[in-house]
Amino acid sequence: MSSRYLPHGAFFQDLHRSVDGYFASAGLSPRGSSRLWVKTGIILAWCALSWIALVFLANTWWQALLSAVSLGLAVAGIGFNIMHDGGHRAFSERDGVNRAMALMLDVIGGSSYVWHWKHNVHHHANPNVAGLDADIDIQPFVRLSPEQPWRPWYRYQHLYTWALYSFLTAKWHLVDDFRDVLTGHIDTQRFPRPKDRDLAAFISGKLLFFSWAFVVPALFHPVWKVALGYLFVSVVVSLVMALTFQGAHCVTGAAFPGEGAKKLEWAEHQARTSLDFAPGHRLWTWYLGGLNYQLEHHLFPRVSHVHYPALAPLVREVCAAHGVPYQVMPSVGATLVSHGRWLLEMGRKPLAP
Repeated sequence: MSSRYLPHGAFFQDLHRSVDGYFASAGLSPRGSSRLWVKTGIILAWCALSWIALVFLANTWWQALLSAVSLGLAVAGIGFNIMHDGGHRAFSERDGVNRAMALMLDVIGGSSYVWHWKHNVHHHANPNVAGLDADIDIQPFVRLSPEQPWRPWYRYQHLYTWALYSFLTAKWHLVDDFRDVLTGHIDTQRFPRPKDRDLAAFISGKLLFFSWAFVVPALFHPVWKVALGYLFVSVVVSLVMALTFQGAHCVTGAAFPGEGAKKLEWAEHQARTSLDFAPGHRLWTWYLGGLNYQLEHHLFPRVSHVHYPALAPLVREVCAAHGVPYQVMPSVGATLVSHGRWLLEMGRKPLAP
């Protein structure tokens, strides 16, 4: 726990007492169940069939477009459901299984090693803290926190940011991971550069990804078509992932504690900076890997997402008992509108102190 937080208190203890009691009384493991294995098989098959359709079966532009959209949704689904649980050691009780599932990120173009530091260490420890949470640092293009400096072009960020989100995956695949590993920095924060097994996984993953995403398709199609196909797939992945994560943290009602903010205990900080959205919506919950239950995930990252809907009422009850906000957006549409409003608010020039 970072020194920026107060020691764990009654709120944290009651949360764990309630959730631990649920698993004990139900006789369940906090990790994934057989449902997660079935889901994993479905999503991997969806991804493989979409790739085959795009590379080998599509004969018209609309068939290629539909296949690209399907592949993009499936790739994002791998990240939400399989890799994410594996990376948090929540997929299985076995470390080897968790590592194998985390490595799915390397297969789809990212780096599970860099992601661990950026997401598990930096983001989860300090959500919505400018300078510490890389997920809210899109400067100098977008201002997402009141703690970040204002620039004149931010007046229009509620209009152009949606287009920028479209290229996040391509930037991640082609620039970010390589830059981070070479420099040993994720934005302003240092992290240990990979070596030995981790470096081998990084290199192997990049080779595998570029092979299925570019080399093999180029054997059957002109390079410009391959590039265009990659662009469509990456735009779909980018938009789905950006709007899922930004909608859970960068909306009206979420807190953005600065360095001068009052210290809170870690669990209360998570509650004030993380929002649930579209709770109870089975399709969104299934596809997004429970990330619409963002607060439950932030409080219990080593619990598999298949349990989040059952934990939500328990967390809400404990929050109410301690006077801690439990914030929920009723739908995906409401979440997108709220994020747009936050972009508009952050784009306004701050009043002089």
